[in-house]
Amino acid sequence: MGVDNISPMVDIAVSGLRAQSLRLNLISANIANAETTRTETGQAYRRQDVVLRTTPQDLGGVRIVRVAQDQSALRSVLLPGHPDADAKGYVQMPNVQLPVEMMNLVFASRAYQANVAVLKRYQDMVEATIELLR
Repeated sequence: MGVDNISPMVDIAVSGLRAQSLRLNLISANIANAETTRTETGQAYRRQDVVLRTTPQDLGGVRIVRVAQDQSALRSVLLPGHPDADAKGYVQMPNVQLPVEMMNLVFASRAYQANVAVLKRYQDMVEATIELLR
């Protein structure tokens, strides 16, 4: 690997850090809103996730395409006294499933850590090279 090929390695790791950081933030928002029955739109909160795209031809890492709302069905729960209940007493609850969010949280956290490890190894390589050149 020549000196010209080192920058893409760092770019890939940094793009991964950005993507996983956004994913961690969205997962946190999903968990925080797991019981939110009314948002600004007047409907229950919908789970959010990040859409990523890779560019394998130039090894550019990942690119954040957009933040997407999960359009799966909302849960209906019978809560007759709830302010957001319909005429039959059912409340539309968010489509957030906490076990799934916790699994995604672990995955995103480990992916973030892997990208940090790549940058740490790069830093160690640069320091060793500088030491050899002295």
